[in-house]
Amino acid sequence: MKNAILVPGRPDKNQHYDPSLPSNSEGYWFSWLKRQLILNDIQANAIEPPMPFRPRYEEWKKEFERFDITNETVLVGHSCGGGFLVRYLSEHKDLKVGKVYLVAPWINPDDNALSETADFFHFKIDPNFARRAASVTVFVSSDDYPDVVKTVDILAEKVPDLDIHHYNDRGHFKEKLFPELLDLIIS
Repeated sequence: MKNAILVPGRPDKNQHYDPSLPSNSEGYWFSWLKRQLILNDIQANAIEPPMPFRPRYEEWKKEFERFDITNETVLVGHSCGGGFLVRYLSEHKDLKVGKVYLVAPWINPDDNALSETADFFHFKIDPNFARRAASVTVFVSSDDYPDVVKTVDILAEKVPDLDIHHYNDRGHFKEKLFPELLDLIIS
């Protein structure tokens, strides 16, 4: 059975603890996308690691691996979640997956200590990780945070076979709906 694992990004601490906001896995377009995938007979789950505002790789990995990962699994990561997928796929060289979508991926390219990512992004990007997926699509907008644009530049330089979709007006892709992403997943 085809399934999808959605990996949200790193919220700010105040966002995480704000009771008026949805949980990280339900924010932006995640809730909408999850429902749309289920309506298309794709079992969809979003990870919810503890204290995502200060990501720790082993905690995210444990939460991610609760779900089946097969050669048909669709992986979707936003921001830090996209960076997590790059690391996970880089470190699991025997794993073959379905389509992978990196939305405004971020790997803390300048190792900014204020991001509280500890060793989350201390890894070597495997230039062949995209070859072990059915496809890898990257969404980036020129008006996003500079370190996200820099992350995509690094990925484009190091990893062949990426399908990069460029925008000029989407910022950090924080909309409630993301029809372009859905269309690519179900096509």
